[in-house]
Amino acid sequence: MRNLGNSEPSAAPTWSAFAAAEPELAATVRERFGRYTHHVLATVRKDGSPRLTGLEVNFRLGELWLAMMPNSRKALDLRRDPRCSLLANPGAAADMDGGDVRISGRAVEVTDPETVERFAREVGAPLPFHLFLMEPAEVVRTTVEDDELVVRTWSPGRTVRTIRRGNDDSAPRQDP
Repeated sequence: MRNLGNSEPSAAPTWSAFAAAEPELAATVRERFGRYTHHVLATVRKDGSPRLTGLEVNFRLGELWLAMMPNSRKALDLRRDPRCSLLANPGAAADMDGGDVRISGRAVEVTDPETVERFAREVGAPLPFHLFLMEPAEVVRTTVEDDELVVRTWSPGRTVRTIRRGNDDSAPRQDP
């Protein structure tokens, strides 16, 4: 359990817990996000519809952080409803080198002044800003290997599953 300075302690998994449980997938995902500065965040608007916005993703201090300008729409969305998804920038080429990477879960605001100030020093960002800690509920990497679509997926309490689908009518199959 951790206290984020904003409410009750959270027992949800953090990036560091995921990385400890699945280091190979975590390294691949982190490397994929590290290729570009800007990525896509999906949040839930007040009316329940999706909002897509760009943002920088920070893997710092052992965790996955999202920092946002004060009172930005995405920050207000997350304050109201922490459910979100992150999509790594696919890059300029159509080949999707490194695959498609997505993290879904909750982004919980951190208001503890010491943590916020430590993060600001670490990234060299001026205060004020909203700081959110990502609690992954699903991590997915999709690639094309030979003639198959390969989907690797993780969720808390489960090991990584690999599902393969070919270009024919045969049913998808799961690696053992």
